Amino acid sequence: MFVNKRRATLIALLTSAALAAPAYAQDAPAQENGNEEIVVTAQKREQNLQDVPISITALTPARLENLGVTNFEDYSQLLPSLSFQTSQPGITTVYMRGVASGGDGNHSGSLPSVGVYLDEQPVTTIGGTLDVHVYDVARIESLAGPQGTLYGASSQAGTIRIITNKPETSHFYGRVDGEVNSVAKGGIGGRLEGMVNAPINASMALRVVGFYQRDAGYIDNVASTRRFLPIPGGIVVNNNAFVKEDYNTVDTYGGRAALKVDLDENWTVTPTVLYQESKSKGFFGADPKLDDLQVQHFFDEYRDDRFIQAAMTIEGRIGNWDVTYAGAYLDRQTESSSDYTDYSEAYDSLYSSVGGLAGYFYLQNSVGATIDPRQRVVGTDHFRKMSHEVRVASPQDSPFRVVAGLFYQRQSNEIHQDYIVQGLAPALSVNGFPGTLWLTEQKRVDKDYAAFGEASFDIAPTLTVTAGGRFYKYDNSLIGFFGFGRNPAGPPYNGAGSSRTGVAGCYTSTGAQLRDNPGGTLLPAAVPGSPCTNLATFVNGGLVPKSTEGDGFLYKLNVSWKPSEDVMVYATWSKGYRPGGINRRATIAPYEADFLTNYEMGWKATLGSGVRFNGAVYQQEWNKFQFSFLGQNSFTEIHNGPNARIRGIELDLTYAANGFTLTAAGAYTDARTTQNLCAADDPTYSCVGGGNFIAAPAGTRLPITPRYKGNVTMRYDFNFSGLDAFVQGVAAFQGGASSDIRTAVVQAGTGNIVNPAALLGRIPGYATGDLSLGAKYNNFSVEMFLSNIFDERGQISRLQACGSCSQRPYAIYIRPQTYGIRVGTKF
Repeated sequence: MFVNKRRATLIALLTSAALAAPAYAQDAPAQENGNEEIVVTAQKREQNLQDVPISITALTPARLENLGVTNFEDYSQLLPSLSFQTSQPGITTVYMRGVASGGDGNHSGSLPSVGVYLDEQPVTTIGGTLDVHVYDVARIESLAGPQGTLYGASSQAGTIRIITNKPETSHFYGRVDGEVNSVAKGGIGGRLEGMVNAPINASMALRVVGFYQRDAGYIDNVASTRRFLPIPGGIVVNNNAFVKEDYNTVDTYGGRAALKVDLDENWTVTPTVLYQESKSKGFFGADPKLDDLQVQHFFDEYRDDRFIQAAMTIEGRIGNWDVTYAGAYLDRQTESSSDYTDYSEAYDSLYSSVGGLAGYFYLQNSVGATIDPRQRVVGTDHFRKMSHEVRVASPQDSPFRVVAGLFYQRQSNEIHQDYIVQGLAPALSVNGFPGTLWLTEQKRVDKDYAAFGEASFDIAPTLTVTAGGRFYKYDNSLIGFFGFGRNPAGPPYNGAGSSRTGVAGCYTSTGAQLRDNPGGTLLPAAVPGSPCTNLATFVNGGLVPKSTEGDGFLYKLNVSWKPSEDVMVYATWSKGYRPGGINRRATIAPYEADFLTNYEMGWKATLGSGVRFNGAVYQQEWNKFQFSFLGQNSFTEIHNGPNARIRGIELDLTYAANGFTLTAAGAYTDARTTQNLCAADDPTYSCVGGGNFIAAPAGTRLPITPRYKGNVTMRYDFNFSGLDAFVQGVAAFQGGASSDIRTAVVQAGTGNIVNPAALLGRIPGYATGDLSLGAKYNNFSVEMFLSNIFDERGQISRLQACGSCSQRPYAIYIRPQTYGIRVGTKF
């Protein structure tokens, strides 16, 4: 733990702020409390949270509103079992219970291990969690541990469910909320949100939500120069054109609409549509070697992330059985530009013996002059997802209950990455792309099929056994182009890389690759926009995607016992998985599925008046975990690593009385490898022979997840001069974690053994706190808030631009101290 004088003062301040008000308490308004029934649908049917025998945290509407939650980063602070890596908004990889090997999130990498649902439909995406704007939300459910039987492939470690408020035919109403804020050492931000619920007739209602949010910048891009070989003199460049203060801004806007149609007393159809767009500028990390919150970048940087989801839920009854169909189509497109100068700088040093990066890759213009070797990366991703689920559920009040269904999902991603060197000669560029040193143009498709079910039987009024299973099948594929061009006139074939990848590796009409058949005829490009195809399988004179498939069975066994009406204890044995896939470097074998087995005991207790105390103790076995890292030429590779063991405990406490509410949650996670992680694949994990060595010894802690994480919220609601007033304090803390599991790798270009975990740097622990106070009068509300009270530089991720860019690691920080005012009205 990391308790110092300032953090101790923080806890004391929050405690005194929350406890000072009770002397004035009278006629407190409704609030979240320990005896309140919270209805969740984690097990595909409506249940009281305290009756669900799994580890689940539910963030209620009151709590979401009280804490001003609008996005993933806001609510992740409230979920102690959750950790994540991020480089900027929209590029976030979520983990639960320490199931993290690091390096995930690439658009050609592993599928996520944590599923994300919007209502009944999965919105889990490759290459970054969908950061749905949180407004007019009924609750957020966080289900920890494998949820494979009911939620499938990408719920290996857990599931997050965002449940929106549905249209109501009862009456017309709405609300509007706004905020203005100021970020320390940054700019001015704010948001405007609103919703309307409008009955159309007795059986139809429309609910519409709109929002706009401006996140102010706080990172400064400061002046700098870089010098590149060859010598004497070298090539000197500066970033004067891109120097700017507070340049990492985000504008998010969009809307959601839902139409509820009661066809009769048994059947309801609810079509919905969601549109959201986020435009971010700048870079969201800072260089710890510079002054506070500064970087030195040399190109324009931006990311435009927009998505639309159309969904349909049909709910009804056949006899006394509930029937549900949930289908959706998600279309997500991103466009980005990133500075890659760090890569050029690093490899310029590594290749100094041959004249630096420009000498190694023959970076010249059309008249043969050596050019500035800096690179920028322009990329687009077009992600599409279609899902269908149909399920039935027997009556809830029966002693024998069943939920069963069928599921199908198809995801695709069209990947484009263009590594641009300004002024590069056409003959040294990717063929047909002047100025492009390296091109990735690929299409990925992931398909899942499943039949699932869970059955519960009340052996006695207080004892229930639940068994579940899921038969699954996956089929994942990848096809396209990656790499350099090929100079048709002969050597140097665009430098050292062209003989191993790129156009030289493309297939000709005979099935041979161009490097082995230099006079052959290239087959047409399988993916539009690429010069040819080098990632595919040649079959009967044509090219088909490289693919991998698998099938199997997941299980769950749960026993729950209620010794009293207000206490339940349970034990669970469950299994989750993540599908295997294709590496985008064609010479690397596909990676296999990995599996997580969970052994868990937990309890849920409502103690006396206003107290709810839940918890769980678990051990998880993670077999042959998928491990992603930046390999040769900073190219992402995915391999199956060794096994790991994860032990932990989760606690959740709520107390409420006389206007005072205390909510506390915490988690302890001990996640370690049980075998060596080898530098090269070795099924024995001894890491000997053929130049192999131990990259991380058995017993190494898994990265990213802190050992300790927790939060405390204290709130007091009271009546003051006719106003419904409140004062609230929040404290959150987490321990440190490694940013990379590996302690030894071969450094590209030198052959030296280096420690990437040490070079990238450890993610240190931190504590932070928020304060707010406000009041409501009739339908109007006003609130003043101060977040990150002491302006802590809490780090949530560390990253570098490339596998050998250890000279400039970056830290992603929590938002600096922010103060502001929120106002709202209901009508």
